[in-house]
Amino acid sequence: MDGNLEVALAVGAFAGSHLLMSHPLRAPMVKALREIGFRLVYVLVSFACLWWISRAYRAAPVEAPLWDVGDALWGLATLIMLIASVLLMGSLIGNPALPAPNLKLPERAKGVYAITRHPMLWSFALWAIAHILVYPVTANLIVAGGIGLFALVGAAGLDAKKSALQPELWTAWKAMTSFMPFQAIAEGRARFGGFRPHDLAGGVVIWLAATWAHIPAAGIAAGVWRWLGF
Repeated sequence: MDGNLEVALAVGAFAGSHLLMSHPLRAPMVKALREIGFRLVYVLVSFACLWWISRAYRAAPVEAPLWDVGDALWGLATLIMLIASVLLMGSLIGNPALPAPNLKLPERAKGVYAITRHPMLWSFALWAIAHILVYPVTANLIVAGGIGLFALVGAAGLDAKKSALQPELWTAWKAMTSFMPFQAIAEGRARFGGFRPHDLAGGVVIWLAATWAHIPAAGIAAGVWRWLGF
């Protein structure tokens, strides 16, 4: 099998299995396996697909980059990854998109939620954009592009699901936030700021740690480490 084709099949299996188990298959699987059994199968399938993606990616043919990658693109990707890290960290607490009992909306969106109501999924999409910018080879375009597209499709699906399950809450939340980053701020429905300490400090820690990890994992200095002589 062609290496890049296997990468595409692995990414398709990851995205397809998640979409199926999150929507049409969830109810019958929970009925048959109970919630704990469903979650176990979900995790096992996810790790199996990720293992397949990793295996196929490493075996993909070595290719020349589709465009030259200089310091300007590395700098842009570094900034994008910092934003993605802050969005990811900020999404872990007080996120209406996550299951939470008796969740109450704030009076207005603040911090990462003023930027987008889907900060976690947009962090994955921004990760994809950054990695496409600095490593434009076919296998990476498939993996990063597939994960980025999957994240945004998932965000749209989550809007639809929440609108059906919690129509009043989600209608109010949509009114003060936006799907696209910074749209609500530009339209005056939200104001930039109000970040919590863990949003920024935790985001910077994730950003520094994740970019440093490229050195032992891939032999590539990414992020600020690229300019610090590592």
